[in-house]
Amino acid sequence: MRQTSTAPRNNKLKPSSNLIMNGSVRVRVIRTLLAIQNGQSLASVLDPLLNSLHDGDKGFAHALLLTTLRQWYALERLLDSLADNSIDEKEVRTTIQVGLTQLLYLQVADHAAIHETVEAAKEIEFAHATGLINAILRKVAKNPSKFRKKCDKKHSLPNWLAYQLKQDWSEEYDDLMQGLRQPAPMFLRVNTAVTSVEDYQQALVEFEIEADLVELTSGFNLPNSSDTATSNSILTKGLRLHQSTAVNALPQFAEGAASVQDMHAQLAAPLIHSALLNKLSVKNDDADGDIDTSNNEIRILDACAAPGGKLAHWLELISSDEQSPLFHVKQNDEFVSLVSKVKLTAIDNEAPRIERIYDNLQRLNLSQHDLQQAEKNIELNIVCADATTWQGAGKKKSKLVFDAILLDSPCTATGVIRRHPDISILRTEEDVEQTALLQADILHNLWPQLKVGGYLLYVTCSILKQENVEQMQDFMTHYNNVAAVEFSDDCNWGIEQAIGRQCLPIDSKSGDGFYYALLHKTAE
Repeated sequence: MRQTSTAPRNNKLKPSSNLIMNGSVRVRVIRTLLAIQNGQSLASVLDPLLNSLHDGDKGFAHALLLTTLRQWYALERLLDSLADNSIDEKEVRTTIQVGLTQLLYLQVADHAAIHETVEAAKEIEFAHATGLINAILRKVAKNPSKFRKKCDKKHSLPNWLAYQLKQDWSEEYDDLMQGLRQPAPMFLRVNTAVTSVEDYQQALVEFEIEADLVELTSGFNLPNSSDTATSNSILTKGLRLHQSTAVNALPQFAEGAASVQDMHAQLAAPLIHSALLNKLSVKNDDADGDIDTSNNEIRILDACAAPGGKLAHWLELISSDEQSPLFHVKQNDEFVSLVSKVKLTAIDNEAPRIERIYDNLQRLNLSQHDLQQAEKNIELNIVCADATTWQGAGKKKSKLVFDAILLDSPCTATGVIRRHPDISILRTEEDVEQTALLQADILHNLWPQLKVGGYLLYVTCSILKQENVEQMQDFMTHYNNVAAVEFSDDCNWGIEQAIGRQCLPIDSKSGDGFYYALLHKTAE
């Protein structure tokens, strides 16, 4: 997906080498929160926490950890207003915040929340603070609705991030600040090579899992062979579950019938696939006479591909239909192959994340072996490489390699804070600048490798304009052979930008924060 984890690139805190998982549930949650404050990502510490607990305690621990993270900065400000003197020990602060979460957001009984939290302080060897912890929690317990309102009144982000979002999204700011504090809905992408979205929705009903059909309409004005623009329309269907569900409870999940993927993330593959089809269509229209498909290979690239969700989606679109327009076009009242082979390269710079790509493709029956067994004209090559320097042509003289590039760019991931609330703790203001520079390096390395007439889809899961529309505007000043493709008015998602469209996570049913921009290469 992107080249780095949710941990910041310039950690000022050294990650803890050992996360001690013993003691009460609250103690383990406190230690997990301390590890995150020391630089570890939620993804790296969540499983160790849950795996250390009995099944009956896992749900409470998960809710306590995630809710505390989502309300972190609001709880910090509340704590500062409740304390007579500054509380500097982060172990004490964290313990109190865990207690506040129980009282204000999880409706834990007062006596249980207070007693168990005080006991947790003793377990982590901060018994000297038990009087302070007890006093603050008892004060809140006397009027929890008052303190909950105080906590909910403002944002729960670091001030630098809240300020930047206020600058970027002044009209949407209030809704955005509340939206980022809520749990994200769970969406499914149905593998249409296996079943239809509607049939899978019915299968969910039979498993007593309720889900709503979500339809996103996309369109953009693509150039055609007569140098004018043609408006196309793309319908992306997904399912939004009423309640999050363990994947092993989903019908045929292990057999690859569906994948967990945010609804806005499901836009990426259809957009770049449609652009690729347009390029091939223009090439076909410009050709004289019959189509020579004997050596008509196309090459496409998924850059920063891990963990492979968008890559798998693209492969599903390419291989799902034997009459796919990618492989067939009507000529003289007959269907003939438009291309002889698709060579798809996927790169990412972290070997462990490459392994996740293989695992996901294997579950979906989309590995190279599966594609060969199904006699698909697709060659898949997965490479561990740095997108800032990697050259797809190797030592060949011509660097014009790819017909289409999907760049799921590294970003600060501020658009997925609902799913990864540790981001608001781990990110720093300096990370944004460093990330924007990294994005620019990747763009400048990949753009020369795109063929004339080809398309590059730039995607981030950030909601900061510096990484998105401003990045695109700056990029376009460096080249005279790039045109930004305009999205058409029939798009029912996102907010139109000077270049591209921006999705914001502003309500309980919406997808995550994603940015999309489609670039067309007009000349060498």
